[in-house]
Amino acid sequence: MQKVEMTAQGRVQGVGFRWGVYSLALEIGGITGRVWNNDDGTVTILAACEDNARMAKFIQEIRKGPTPFSKVSYLDVHLANFEPYKDFKISN
Repeated sequence: MQKVEMTAQGRVQGVGFRWGVYSLALEIGGITGRVWNNDDGTVTILAACEDNARMAKFIQEIRKGPTPFSKVSYLDVHLANFEPYKDFKISN
């Protein structure tokens, strides 16, 4: 299982970004995790998926910006180790 932590910078708060990430995870399917806003204006995403191609598509679509009004200027992606989630949810 591939597990990643992503931190998105740019126009990612107040534009439906978290909802877009959540919807994207459901649309692609097989992705579990969490997404939340940070106090510094960034958004963090924890995502896990058995299928590397689905995870690659998820990351690619987040880089594009999952909503029309969002704009990701930088997306930090690195492998992570966290307890597995059974679903994908928006936190905070």
